[in-house]
Amino acid sequence: MKSNKKTGRLVGLLFLFLFITGIIVYQFLQGPVLFSDNFLSITSENSNKIIVSTLLLFFSGIISIVIAVILLPIFKKYSITLSYLYLASTILGFIAISIDNISVLSMLELSLEYTKNEFGNPDILSTLGNVFYKKHWWTHYLSLLMSCFPVFILYYTLFVSKLIPKVISIIGLIAVFLMFIEVVLSLFGHSISMNMLLPIGLIQLMLPLWLIFKGLNSTAPETKL
Repeated sequence: MKSNKKTGRLVGLLFLFLFITGIIVYQFLQGPVLFSDNFLSITSENSNKIIVSTLLLFFSGIISIVIAVILLPIFKKYSITLSYLYLASTILGFIAISIDNISVLSMLELSLEYTKNEFGNPDILSTLGNVFYKKHWWTHYLSLLMSCFPVFILYYTLFVSKLIPKVISIIGLIAVFLMFIEVVLSLFGHSISMNMLLPIGLIQLMLPLWLIFKGLNSTAPETKL
């Protein structure tokens, strides 16, 4: 149906926005600052970037929920359970992003205090810096872990519904599985390679481009779980 095509293109544009936002935030705004060895001194110098990055992530979390709401009536034709699971997982993802944002802003506040009191009690602030750094590391990786669930449900639903070519869905499922393994192992201190996240990045670009140009297929629902 034409409505499926239009909905698919809209969702594709929103997914593309999420992809671009993620690149901007983690590669240019937050990553080089918060994961730097001297983050205590340079975070305050990049306060505007940090604030903008948290706003972008907050908005991205809302967009993810909007996408789930848009897809809900289409997904419900194939699986009521999966459609609501996808919506619920995006809401949980938004909560995880919000917690991570609070951690990021805490690092910014500590950096501002460190800069103002550089010659006062730097040892105490440096110790706090290590604690805040680890806190952010945990919230960031737990947020990454949480993000695996809506992505997995999305690609699985697309797979069973045949709304997009199955090869894209299968690649997506494999990519999110590799990401899940890498994040879990990283949490236990046994990271394999960050290159395991490359497939999810590629498929998260491939999917929106496909949706923008092709939209969602119009297939007759087979089952309603």
